[in-house]
Amino acid sequence: MNRNTYKSGFVAIVGRPNVGKSTLMNHVIGQKIAIMSDKPQTTRNKIHGVYTTDHSQIVFLDTPGIHKRKSKLGDYMNNVALNTLNEVEAVLFLVDVSAGLGGGDKYVIEQLKKVRTPVILVMNKIDQVHPEALPPMITEYNELHDFAAIVPISAINGSNVNRLLDVLGGYLPEGPQYYPDDQITDHPEQFVVAELIREKILHLTREEIPHSIAVTIEDMRVQENGVVYISAVIFVERDSQKGIVIGKQGALLKEIGKLARQDIENLLGSKTFMELWVKVKKDWRNQDRVLRDLGFRHE
Repeated sequence: MNRNTYKSGFVAIVGRPNVGKSTLMNHVIGQKIAIMSDKPQTTRNKIHGVYTTDHSQIVFLDTPGIHKRKSKLGDYMNNVALNTLNEVEAVLFLVDVSAGLGGGDKYVIEQLKKVRTPVILVMNKIDQVHPEALPPMITEYNELHDFAAIVPISAINGSNVNRLLDVLGGYLPEGPQYYPDDQITDHPEQFVVAELIREKILHLTREEIPHSIAVTIEDMRVQENGVVYISAVIFVERDSQKGIVIGKQGALLKEIGKLARQDIENLLGSKTFMELWVKVKKDWRNQDRVLRDLGFRHE
């Protein structure tokens, strides 16, 4: 490898909630490191995914969805997303073409006008619309912002994602390889494990639960028999939510553990034994101290 021509850089993925940001990054990286859900505001922290080839390395920052703020947690999520734009070589603005241009997209575009970083419009979910529907959409978006490039893709099946990576390569400066070849994220394993548990809760609980939960790993260690022991706490805001997460005779909590364990064992490459606990922290999303304790930082 000729290190004199090696390129590297950071790329932010932004967009309104639920447009496929985590799906795109997981596809590029080739392994699940960011959780996916059909519920909005799934991602709460910057997730760093690392894509490495023989000639370049892209560090993706999958930011929380930019949205109108409803709580202090919402403030944290927006600030993380917007501050990220000043740290990168390029911004991928993901939109859902199956949903059309909406007020949420226009709100994000207004924020993007404040930065000098090149913005690439990524039109996701093209598998869900007729090809003839794309040109009018492109015109519509072009009237709102001067995008550096426009790339239609389908993150779920990988259509045209290689083309997107080629376009991104043009914005990478010459630079070092920041991470080893086999490293796909800079987050500690405990963080990813907690996120995988939270993903299963999002899939299995009713609408009032998702934004009222947080997961922390209290203990994670390899035992003498090679099995990884994990003790995790699921925080909710109300006693009634605790009952929902646990389920009748603990059935839902057991199902959460079963589904999460499959992804966690795939991530760690080891058998796991997991204990889950559910605790109530009333109104935690609006308490600065609790948000800090749970790992949310006002950046």
